[in-house]
Amino acid sequence: MKLAIGCDHVGIELKPVITEYLEELGHEVQDFGTQSDSRVDYPNYAQAVAKAVVSGNCDLGILICGTGVGISIAANKMNGIRAVVCSEPYTAKLSKEHNNTNILAFGSRVIGSELAKMITKEWLEAEFEGGRHQNRINQITELEKL
Repeated sequence: MKLAIGCDHVGIELKPVITEYLEELGHEVQDFGTQSDSRVDYPNYAQAVAKAVVSGNCDLGILICGTGVGISIAANKMNGIRAVVCSEPYTAKLSKEHNNTNILAFGSRVIGSELAKMITKEWLEAEFEGGRHQNRINQITELEKL
């Protein structure tokens, strides 16, 4: 799979750890920044990753900020994005199975690198179940048109 990754200045230390982990799992990773710990605005990186996912240039995306909340909210403003912020693996798994999430976000001030890896692995291995859940995804897509 080709994965997009991005972060703000707070996520800068965790991003290379997750990038390396993704590559170890056999995925191609496209890094959308930031590349330093200088203060930046996370919506810019959320937008870059979300555009890569919506366009099909990347299959899925991962975003990192302090809590994962702000960057996931920004990503969710783009049509076609279903970003989830997770602090544990179970929610990550179910978000993919039931909501077909296409961006995973987490906070570098909330979780450590090993837990981030566990969350990422669970999310990547999960598959959308479709069925009754597809109707809800269709409803969410209709909300984007309002």
